[in-house]
Amino acid sequence: MKELQYLNKYFIKYKFQFLLGIVMTVAAQIFALYTIELVGDSIKETQAFLENNSMTVDFIRQNLMHNLLLIVATTLISGLLTFFMRQTLIVMSRHIEFDLKNEVFRHYENLSQSFYKRNRTGDLMNRISEDVNRVRQYVGPAIMYALNTIVLFIVIITQMCIISTKLTVFTLLPLPILAYSIYWVSREINKRSTAAQQNLSLLSSYSQEMFSGVRVIKAYALEGQKQEGFKELSRDSVKKNMGLAKVSALFGPLMILLIGISNLVVIYVGGRMYINGSIADLGTIAQFILYINKLTWPVASLGWISSMVQDAEASQKRINEFLKTVPDIQNHNPAHTAILGQIAFNNVSFTYEDTNITALKDVSFTINKGETLAILGRTGSGKSTVLSLISRLYDADGGVVTIDNKNVKDLNLYDLRSSIGFVPQDAFLFSDSIENNIKFGKEDATHEEIVSVAKKAVVHHNIENFTHQYETILGERGITLSGGQKQRVSIARAMIKDAPILLLDDCLSAVDNETEEAILNNLMEFCRDKTTIIVSHRVSSAKNADRIIILEDGKIIEQGTHNQLVSQQGYYKELYLKQISEKEMQ
Repeated sequence: MKELQYLNKYFIKYKFQFLLGIVMTVAAQIFALYTIELVGDSIKETQAFLENNSMTVDFIRQNLMHNLLLIVATTLISGLLTFFMRQTLIVMSRHIEFDLKNEVFRHYENLSQSFYKRNRTGDLMNRISEDVNRVRQYVGPAIMYALNTIVLFIVIITQMCIISTKLTVFTLLPLPILAYSIYWVSREINKRSTAAQQNLSLLSSYSQEMFSGVRVIKAYALEGQKQEGFKELSRDSVKKNMGLAKVSALFGPLMILLIGISNLVVIYVGGRMYINGSIADLGTIAQFILYINKLTWPVASLGWISSMVQDAEASQKRINEFLKTVPDIQNHNPAHTAILGQIAFNNVSFTYEDTNITALKDVSFTINKGETLAILGRTGSGKSTVLSLISRLYDADGGVVTIDNKNVKDLNLYDLRSSIGFVPQDAFLFSDSIENNIKFGKEDATHEEIVSVAKKAVVHHNIENFTHQYETILGERGITLSGGQKQRVSIARAMIKDAPILLLDDCLSAVDNETEEAILNNLMEFCRDKTTIIVSHRVSSAKNADRIIILEDGKIIEQGTHNQLVSQQGYYKELYLKQISEKEMQ
């Protein structure tokens, strides 16, 4: 249970509920056992009446009625305490589930880009849902029934020893067998539960990926092939879960067998002790039978508890793997940092850890506050990496990135990213209304502000033609919209944020030349006092920038204004002439 020790902080947090649950458990079992004692007393009194006629029938009837009322009362009290015990401990487990899910989600948010490249979305979702649910089974039902079993064992065995130590010893002889059985089966459950959870993560990841890429699957007619892949994973899942179920199924019959043997031992040994006079009355034997049967469910539940604990151990181990992952990007400055917008790269180099590709090599440039920089270059030249380093999605391996003459690592991370309006190359929209997707850039934005930025992004007329206009609910990842519409909604989202730094990562690639020209004209006015970096493959997006740099294999090979670059031989002039001729041919 080493991995489950991580949850001890939650038991400390909810210590009052936990202790109250323990008190209620003890009280409920004391009242329950008092009921058994009353039954034994009733049988003893009846036996005494039959053996000694000095007692009257009315006296016996009165005693039995008195015992009967006490039995009903103690049973009701025990049941009521058990109900409140369940309410206390199960509700506590739900609070712990809530806290743990939030902790995992918060940690997911803090983890770096490289983490998400290494792990599948389906696996992340499975750990925060299925694994956390299994952990809740441990902190709720498993703890509750374990407490119940421990208290019951202590109270019952103590009472049995007080009545007859010899009969107690004989009655509990099957327990060593039970202990070894639990040890062996628990070990098997742990191994098989871990394997089943790992397979479930693979199944979740496969399904999530297939649903996200269903358009590609249909376009290439791969439904049959992907169905076979899903069947193969499902068969493996069935195999692993059936193996787990077979081991878990051993507990029930084993417990019933051991309880049955204990009952036979009580009847046989207790009967012989009554015959030879070691036990004075039959009520004692009846009490022992009731005690043993009272232990039936706790003993039988040991298997279930063990199974839940082993499942939780396997799940918490998987959760801990991610919780122990330290984010590559750390906020080293908790104090508030004001961002103005001057950006500089000083001999910056960066290599992607997962692919070992060096994206930037000794890159240096400076952008003053309010200036616009355009970055052009072939695919894979390092253009998007520049934007990632500015917003600290990654940290540079060599050199220094500064904003306002301060190392970005020394800035408050939240303030840094709050000061950046970012439009990614792959426009991502949430499955929500268009209005809420734009408001993602400014939570308290008015409808008039939303319409204003939509007009500047040249997407307002498209939205107006939708049936529900700005209230149109988008499909997953914005699938309802075309590529160009998604890009323009993303631009509107960045514009409404009105941040001092604006980063545009090839965000006009899916729009036509006329729309691009209109958006760029609006952006020139909007970005007049903002530091703007435009990454593009088009000269038309870059020509009005204060400065243009050309990247190739992570190095700056050309830089200057549009007029300077077209007046000299190089990549920019070739690209300019090529795109001019293409435009004339259209």
